[in-house]
Amino acid sequence: MIKDENPDKQCILVADDDSDDREMLKAAFDENKLPYNLTFVENGEEAMLYLKRKGRYVDIKSYPLPNLILLDLNMPRKDGREVIREIRNDFGLCGLPIVVLTTSRESKDVLKCYELGCNSFIIKPVTFHGLLLFTNMLHQYWFNLVELPALKKL
Repeated sequence: MIKDENPDKQCILVADDDSDDREMLKAAFDENKLPYNLTFVENGEEAMLYLKRKGRYVDIKSYPLPNLILLDLNMPRKDGREVIREIRNDFGLCGLPIVVLTTSRESKDVLKCYELGCNSFIIKPVTFHGLLLFTNMLHQYWFNLVELPALKKL
């Protein structure tokens, strides 16, 4: 797990099983000097432990409720579809914005994720330059344009 700690920053939870993708995404956020606490988990099961404050994630000060979730689709233990379903069926979590960030271009995956309640479905950029553009657009859209819900603290 990679964690960037500053309690004054908004939090983004990234669930992705590929360590190279996690490192590249962190580098893109850093390169763009974007003001977020990034917390990375390696699979959907760990994402749900984080969101439900279980295991090592019980301390809300160390592991705040995220303002946004970036979710890989195909992960071990619990895939992204299962995570979306669980979040949307949990009263305390259902308002969390979920952006699916995946390599899948399957139309059935796009449709299923939107049916389950994801807010966006984005194909992972394959270059670092693409990641720089993506993280900047994510910042502009989700944190400057969109009004995010004020979620209760668990």
